[in-house]
Amino acid sequence: MRVLVIEDDKTVADFIEKGLKEAGHNVDTAYDGRQGLFLATTEQYDVMVVDRMLPHVEGVAILNALRASENFTPALILSAKNKVEDKVKGLRSGADDYLVKPFAFEELLARLEILASRPQTKDERDTKLKAYDLELDLLSRQVKRDTQTIDLQSREFRLLEYLLRNKGKVVTRTMLLEHVWEYHFDPQTNVIDVHISRLRQKIDKPFENNIIETVRGAGYMVPANS
Repeated sequence: MRVLVIEDDKTVADFIEKGLKEAGHNVDTAYDGRQGLFLATTEQYDVMVVDRMLPHVEGVAILNALRASENFTPALILSAKNKVEDKVKGLRSGADDYLVKPFAFEELLARLEILASRPQTKDERDTKLKAYDLELDLLSRQVKRDTQTIDLQSREFRLLEYLLRNKGKVVTRTMLLEHVWEYHFDPQTNVIDVHISRLRQKIDKPFENNIIETVRGAGYMVPANS
């Protein structure tokens, strides 16, 4: 799980970051709203922790901006404000959950894990993902191209699913390691190259259009217009 923590209280931020890393998660931390909004719009996260009161750009404004740009990364607001109207305002700004300070780390972790498992966009709620004449069915776990059923191993299926969910975006090696292999370090092997090659042999080689494109020096991408 990759988490963005936006919290101006360094003691609280460091406490959350330390706990999440000990639980095996990857964490980026921003200590003001401007930096937090920048990271939220330029990086990809599974879930965010957003303090309500922040320097430069407050938490509610960050969420309003993200939701307006169709960024639906699940977000938990962390705040000392515990009145009902404060919680309602936070949730209506686009937050998925609201936790009042002081809090127990175990509760924060449980809430984040639940949020990270939820669909983030309409595309992620869909049970079928498509590119050109290829269709991946999440319910039947089947992949077809031009009516031909393609047999994929479990890791190949997850790899293709992640690429299709990020259609039109460059997917980096680090992103694949974190989201497909759940590695939070680079094992310094060619495991990604091997699986991409195998996947291409099955879904691209026999057909006219390539589903997976290599973006030299950056990663891989499924074309947005496919």
